Amino acid sequence: MKFIAKTLHGLENVLARELLFLGAGEVERINRAVSFSGDMELLYKANLHLRTALRIIQPVHHFEAYNEDRLYTEVYNFDWFPFLKINQTFAIDATVSSDRFRHSKYVALKTKDAIVDQFRKRIGRRPSIDTENPDVRINIHVFKTSFTISLDSSGDSLHKRGYRMRAHPAPLNEVLAAGMIKLSGWTPDQVLVDPMCGSGTLLIEAAMQARNIPPAPRNRRFGFQNWKNYDPDLWKKLLSDSRDQIKEPDLQIMGFDQEQYALDITKESLLKFRLERFVSLRKRNFFKMDPPAEAGIIVTNPPYGERIGTGDMEAFYERIGDHLKQNWTGWEAWIISSNMEALKRFGLRPSKKLVLFNGPLECKFQQFEMYSGSRKNKESSD
Repeated sequence: MKFIAKTLHGLENVLARELLFLGAGEVERINRAVSFSGDMELLYKANLHLRTALRIIQPVHHFEAYNEDRLYTEVYNFDWFPFLKINQTFAIDATVSSDRFRHSKYVALKTKDAIVDQFRKRIGRRPSIDTENPDVRINIHVFKTSFTISLDSSGDSLHKRGYRMRAHPAPLNEVLAAGMIKLSGWTPDQVLVDPMCGSGTLLIEAAMQARNIPPAPRNRRFGFQNWKNYDPDLWKKLLSDSRDQIKEPDLQIMGFDQEQYALDITKESLLKFRLERFVSLRKRNFFKMDPPAEAGIIVTNPPYGERIGTGDMEAFYERIGDHLKQNWTGWEAWIISSNMEALKRFGLRPSKKLVLFNGPLECKFQQFEMYSGSRKNKESSD
């Protein structure tokens, strides 16, 4: 069976590696997604374990349509009875990139009409619509005149981990944070510091990865659990296996922030997933901090000046770079920001530059190495 795992721009390679680790076949990177093949057990595992996927869909029908009548006919003639029960609710999500079909809501409406008309014709009744919490979520993707209808196996977006207890003004998407940790190359034997941790998303994602805790909440219900071919015994076995695979490593994960409110949010989230023993928190101004160890990795999401202001952002970023150069020798830092002008003032030459998106904001995710002497001396010694 073929599946597609959706992700954020820039995380396709990370997601592909996660899928290969789970045993997926025919893994292929596409735009903001990865296609793969496998059985239902792999689909269950993917929903349970993937950290950089937003949702996983199963394509069930492909067709070409040049007008709304053809769209209706193709959907109406497809047999929906293996996928949807009369007493179940459903919803349609449409994504449209086409000159002929310009409105996603209209495409979704025509698709809904065709499905319910098929049920009325065959059994005299129809399933109901529930846009908020449907039993079955159907995805329709339109590119020019090519249509792909898929079943959404995830239900809610997989970025909803369940540990956010209170809102923070500028939280990172959990999938983005997980991807940043993986892209940084951090391993559990290294010290990890987020000196501007906010609500602690990076810290929590790192601790969950190190402990091999599945990113999904324990009580989460996935879309595939409402499918007709759902195997509850297999799902129970996979959940049991995942609990047995949780690790108890010695971790040095440290979060700092100058706002007590942010640290309180982080602490609540850590308690929710029983991670408080693995992450230390302290109220501290980054510019007054000394490194907690001789070497380690910083991964952080400083303010961009979009939703949280810190006055002169360019001067703020220059101070960050100066502080790292002068006080954090032997460390490497990964910084994400959408403020390109401020990043130019960092004063350090990045070793790596990656493009990621934090919501609608295009960001640079850059690695900086703080070593003694010049880069030329560093490179000649490697």
